[in-house]
Amino acid sequence: MTALYTAILYFGSFLVIGWVGKLVLTRWMRRRGATLSEVNDQFGGSAGKGRRFLLGFWRNES
Repeated sequence: MTALYTAILYFGSFLVIGWVGKLVLTRWMRRRGATLSEVNDQFGGSAGKGRRFLLGFWRNES
């Protein structure tokens, strides 16, 4: 039973941190009126295009 509590505490904390981070970023972007494509363009829009390796898979970004 102790292992279950430890797993819930461990994975639950990561879920909560991710959820709070998503809320903060969503509110910040909504307040600034920015969209994801606008932010990508500010950081060199063509830099994100091409073939990428992510989590063991190759994917094309356009």
